[in-house]
Amino acid sequence: MPIVYLVIIGAAAGFLATRMMRLNTDVPTTIVIGIAGALIGGLVLRFLILVTGWLAGLVGAVLGAVLLIWLWKTYIAR
Repeated sequence: MPIVYLVIIGAAAGFLATRMMRLNTDVPTTIVIGIAGALIGGLVLRFLILVTGWLAGLVGAVLGAVLLIWLWKTYIAR
């Protein structure tokens, strides 16, 4: 059943993409464009979520370290 959904979503995505880009193609080509676009988009989205997760962890760690240094300078190192 997931393959049927992939074809349906791919056809819809391909139709929208070919209309947005003003490209006239036949139905099988439109479906292939949509399916390939869905696969590429899914991989890119997963990569961005992965990188954003790492980046969010780095930002959180830096902010935590800055807060700790501020607390150290303000209350302990007097």
